[in-house]
Amino acid sequence: MRRSEAGDTLHNPVTRERGIVLESPWENPEHRLVVELLLDPGAAVAGEHLHPSIDESFEVLEGALEYKLDGRDGTAGPGDRLEIPAGTWHDWWHSGDGETVCRVTVTPGDRFEQMIRTVWGLGADGRTDEKGMPGLLQLIAIGDEFSDVIVFRRPPPAIQRLTGAVLAPIARRRGYRGTYPRYEEMQSAGTPEQMRAGDPAAPEFGPGPGPPGD
Repeated sequence: MRRSEAGDTLHNPVTRERGIVLESPWENPEHRLVVELLLDPGAAVAGEHLHPSIDESFEVLEGALEYKLDGRDGTAGPGDRLEIPAGTWHDWWHSGDGETVCRVTVTPGDRFEQMIRTVWGLGADGRTDEKGMPGLLQLIAIGDEFSDVIVFRRPPPAIQRLTGAVLAPIARRRGYRGTYPRYEEMQSAGTPEQMRAGDPAAPEFGPGPGPPGD
């Protein structure tokens, strides 16, 4: 996988998120990832979830971020910081006007970054639905690869495990994987200045293979 550096950028046009790496997991012993996350109105994560072994925090710099944290709904504004310990159910979205800017810290962030490259790469490649979710077999492959990184609340995890046990072998036989060189080697989506101006560059995917159908 291409190791990120401070100043690298990623863009998911489907979920309306732009990210600027402020600190790469490869630049500190804690493997901490720090990102400036810029959200257009309507931006949202794919659904309520938890990170089994990752601590996460959101510091709102501009705008407002709606969230659900451990069963509580709320809105965070400039200066507010949401701490999300490993194993805590949470969800977030941006339904207001204008742009919301957050500083997101993920510890450890190396595997998290790898997952984001896959999911955002699929979005930029036109391989997700309008909410940024991949198709079922691709989602099964991602869930199998990154079960240590993310677990979605719905359907219930027990159902997810059962479905995964049945469908994961089928997904593998059909060529679906949790990661692809096409996205792991994806280049930055423009400069930080372009990202902050809301004018990201078109994605430059890696030279390696991608999902089935290429």
